Amino acid sequence: MDGQNTDKSNQSKLSRLQHELRPGLLATTSWLGKRGYYRQLLDQYVSSGWLESPARGVYRRPGLPLKWQHVVASLGTVLDPPPHVGGLSALELRGYAHFLKPRGPGEIHLYSDVKLPSWVTKLPVPERFVEHGNRLFSGARGIAGPLGTDKSGATHSTDALSQTLTKEPWGPWDWDLVYSTPERAILELLDDVPQRESVEHVALLMGGLADLSSRRVLALLAACRSVKVKRLFLALASRHRHQWVRRVVEAADRGEVDLGTGKRSLVPGGKLHPKYLITLPEESDVRG
Repeated sequence: MDGQNTDKSNQSKLSRLQHELRPGLLATTSWLGKRGYYRQLLDQYVSSGWLESPARGVYRRPGLPLKWQHVVASLGTVLDPPPHVGGLSALELRGYAHFLKPRGPGEIHLYSDVKLPSWVTKLPVPERFVEHGNRLFSGARGIAGPLGTDKSGATHSTDALSQTLTKEPWGPWDWDLVYSTPERAILELLDDVPQRESVEHVALLMGGLADLSSRRVLALLAACRSVKVKRLFLALASRHRHQWVRRVVEAADRGEVDLGTGKRSLVPGGKLHPKYLITLPEESDVRG
């Protein structure tokens, strides 16, 4: 009799799990344990084909191919605030890098307040996750304030700084994925210069950013902790005639952006920008 009760209990748990764990999403051992699914039971589910374990400590329902979006959506249930897709990935996904030559296997740049779980890099997805801290901006963590909707359908808060992160639904269950807006993404990308990115590459991208919001750019520059990023952004932006550039440069000229003091050396043998006092490659090498 006890065996029958145990079987019924396990069957009930399995039915509940199929309801709680949407197809495609990943669940950690900790998340499952809090809901009464102990390790031995999970092993039984894996042996029976009800679950699969693509990496140690995480489980999912079999069937759907695992995509990077599933991983990011799953992290949103584990981490608070959720990590966001930013930097070069956000620009690529919004079509701003379509004219650049592909640089090998895809990378998904994730920005998080806390360290990502170790299993993220062990999952069988073709893309490689690149982890970044979320310290570039002060007071810009997560998506704060009431949510609104812009003309593209993306949801965002009504505060200018919080509007630099947007929630967008993905997949059949409309999972929320958080992305940097182009204004935030280009500054995140500049933070990787020169360690991971070149000035030349970012300059090419800057040439295509004709539709940025000067309001969001200025809010981000005011919150940006990196003098290097701010000077480099203004130096590259001032080479273009995008409508937003004039308003941003004029605000910086009025002292609305803290550019620090002294010179900044970015590349050896570069040329010092006369206004923003940061060394850049020769103009002929930067075709932005």
